[in-house]
Amino acid sequence: MAMCCLAADQADAVRISKRIDRQLRSERDHYRKLVKILLLGAGESGKSTFLRQIRIIHGEDFDEAARLDFVPIIYGNVLKWMKVLLEARRRLSIPWSNPNSEKRASSLQRYNNEQLDTQTFVDYVGAVKQIWNDGGIQQTFARRSEYQIGDSLEYFIARLDKMTQPDYVPNRQDILRSRKATREVSTHKMVSVLR
Repeated sequence: MAMCCLAADQADAVRISKRIDRQLRSERDHYRKLVKILLLGAGESGKSTFLRQIRIIHGEDFDEAARLDFVPIIYGNVLKWMKVLLEARRRLSIPWSNPNSEKRASSLQRYNNEQLDTQTFVDYVGAVKQIWNDGGIQQTFARRSEYQIGDSLEYFIARLDKMTQPDYVPNRQDILRSRKATREVSTHKMVSVLR
């Protein structure tokens, strides 16, 4: 049907209909390419880590502000995991190799999961290093299959000097190895160009 034979209101209706049809085709094509993933699993099974990896792989890396948001999380992870290690040493009845380590351990026990800034974390680092180097703690860490502890503690201990710098910005590996309990449903939109 040619537009010249239609009344003005009919021609407008045809134009609107064609525009709606184009929009519907476009949305249909978009949704055909859309992939939705529902991640289910037990706590500490890696769901959030998987999402972080996908975000990095598909070009939506963390900007500096987002990376800085991980600093207190990483600091808290180190201290919480060290406290787990101290409790495991006690439960496994493993003696200290250095009597001074016990004194240093009491300062770590005072950490009560508060959010940490760099200066506060630095105040704990001396105790963390001394305790980590204690033979009893190393023996306890070697038996980590007997209790639950974050698997990235050793990684972060090796990076303590870098992490205590005032200009510390977590790298991708730091972000992927950090642990933050997710207590809500989260939605992440990512765009990927298929090759």
